[in-house]
Amino acid sequence: MDVSEDERSAGSAADPVCTAQLSTVANGQPVTADIACHTLLIDFLREEVGVRSARRSCDVQLCGSCSVLVDGLPVSSCCYLAVDVDKKSVLTAEGLRGLEDADPIYTALENAFVEHAAVQCGYCTPGFMVTLWFLIEGGHLTPGTTHEELRTLLKGNLCRCTGYEPILAAASAAVGALAGARGDGA
Repeated sequence: MDVSEDERSAGSAADPVCTAQLSTVANGQPVTADIACHTLLIDFLREEVGVRSARRSCDVQLCGSCSVLVDGLPVSSCCYLAVDVDKKSVLTAEGLRGLEDADPIYTALENAFVEHAAVQCGYCTPGFMVTLWFLIEGGHLTPGTTHEELRTLLKGNLCRCTGYEPILAAASAAVGALAGARGDGA
């Protein structure tokens, strides 16, 4: 990452603005951009990359609506600096949906969310999809996961419409469908 001091701010040489050249891979596509060092990842994704699934809501890492994966780990893009994804990979709900060979985890989640009416207004859905994909892919969410354990695993994602039960049912159904498809029903 190349960082330079740009003295455009407030027209005064005493007010430098830090800028950086960011080079990342967003949803499988290489992206290079010059950004202000204070740019949040959510703003970079929405304004520079065109991502719409990462959604601004709380701006304090409480709701999960802005969840994305950075090098495979979930982060709240509303509180994560874009410069911190330099030379890293970012995956959003759009990226998960577009994975080659119709990613079986995303497909199972999408089908279960529809089947269990886990989508109401839809604002929080991409964040839940990213989080659940991570939990299933990482083996943290299995057919043996209890309802209470699932609630704990999803405590960083908020939904104001569904009352959570349809989301929990969808998550359990997706895990069950994946286990059934693999023949490991454990």
